[in-house]
Amino acid sequence: MTENIDIEISDNEQEFFEHHRIIVDKGQSPLRIDKFLVIRLENAIRNKIQNATEAGNVLVNDKPVKSNYKVKPGDVISVVMSYPPNDTEIVPEEIPLNIVYEDTEILIVNKVPEMVVHPGFGNWCGTLVNALAFHFQDSEAKPYLVHRIDKGTSGLLLVAKTEMAQTFLAKQFYDHTVGRKYQALVWGDFQEDEGTVVGNVGRSLKDRKVMTVFPDGDYGKHAVTHYKILERFGYVTLVECILETGRTHQIRAHMRYIKHPLFNDAVYGGDQILKGTVYSKYKQFVRNCFDMIPRHALHAKTLEFIHPATKEKISFDSELPADFATVLDKWRNYSQFNEAETK
Repeated sequence: MTENIDIEISDNEQEFFEHHRIIVDKGQSPLRIDKFLVIRLENAIRNKIQNATEAGNVLVNDKPVKSNYKVKPGDVISVVMSYPPNDTEIVPEEIPLNIVYEDTEILIVNKVPEMVVHPGFGNWCGTLVNALAFHFQDSEAKPYLVHRIDKGTSGLLLVAKTEMAQTFLAKQFYDHTVGRKYQALVWGDFQEDEGTVVGNVGRSLKDRKVMTVFPDGDYGKHAVTHYKILERFGYVTLVECILETGRTHQIRAHMRYIKHPLFNDAVYGGDQILKGTVYSKYKQFVRNCFDMIPRHALHAKTLEFIHPATKEKISFDSELPADFATVLDKWRNYSQFNEAETK
């Protein structure tokens, strides 16, 4: 019996990795697990299965096994494998990249706002992958994606340079063991200093471009976002969001669900003046802030994961981009001025 489980979905719904769960039939004779998987998994090639095994992604009864393990009746096999690179030809383009770290296995880039990660409908050029193809053109490395961040989101993105590294990292994303912290400027103030949002996230039944929270769990995928208040400005709040799961638009959908949409998030209603005074001077102030950060105010600030080669935990941090930092300063000054006025 084979059960194929749908896992992480990117912004255009192309999965970066696949998970298979197999319960070995009662009449199965002893057979090397690599040969067994080649037979049982559709379109699986031996090299791909070997990569998954070497990365520790082939488990039998919850324990990693080697390629020469012989399957037995009743064994429960779990396999996480990376999908191959997209067949679309990637044209190398000389686009500046802010590379935070690079070695033979991985690359960390600090993505600028409004850069699309991967070529797709309406964005066949000028993407991060086009830039990476140019960066790698004199080497054997290729850009193997393991996750994405939205076009309007800035911050750290992890890229594998080999299929083996991608396979190893894919298991960490599947297990939700990659540490990811974001900073978001959201509308409104909070009574509490921290909290957790739990609610399935899936595409809206009315608008496929928008993600919606389905609290009853009858649709969408399980999603958990932890948040902590970093700074209060009265009408808006700077929060740290920690992803336990990684669904499309998860933070944006969860924040809107708890009535704190991201500042200037046009898709989720944050591009309207949702809190504050009725005075025209205040409204102009907010509009000026919208102009300063013409995107949703979300930044992928930190990443923490196990390195595919050294097997050591490493972490990376990034500064807020200029547009985000400038808007924070504006709100900080506005908040301090109002506080002084009321004293």
